[in-house]
Amino acid sequence: MQNSSEPVVVYVTYVGTPQSRFDRHYYVTGHLPLVMQAWQQYGLLSVSAFFPAVDQAGTVAICECLFRDDAGLAAAFASVETADVMADIAHFTDLAPLRARTVAL
Repeated sequence: MQNSSEPVVVYVTYVGTPQSRFDRHYYVTGHLPLVMQAWQQYGLLSVSAFFPAVDQAGTVAICECLFRDDAGLAAAFASVETADVMADIAHFTDLAPLRARTVAL
């Protein structure tokens, strides 16, 4: 079990097809800076984007969000800034984000 004061990783994934609308440029240059600006004050340490090497059905993009700890993660997702982060999704995709928290095995 993860200690509540250890860093927490959340992966946000977008699943679709090569025909799915996903603006990688906006995602990296617009959305991720917005996420960092919104949640850094709550303990977000970094965000990184990953894209598949080959266009195929399945994962279109992954964002790795590293939070300082459980409290920071909870505060970020409960914050008023989260509404702006979620509203911005429509600027780069029609796909629904899927969030998953990592747990050490």
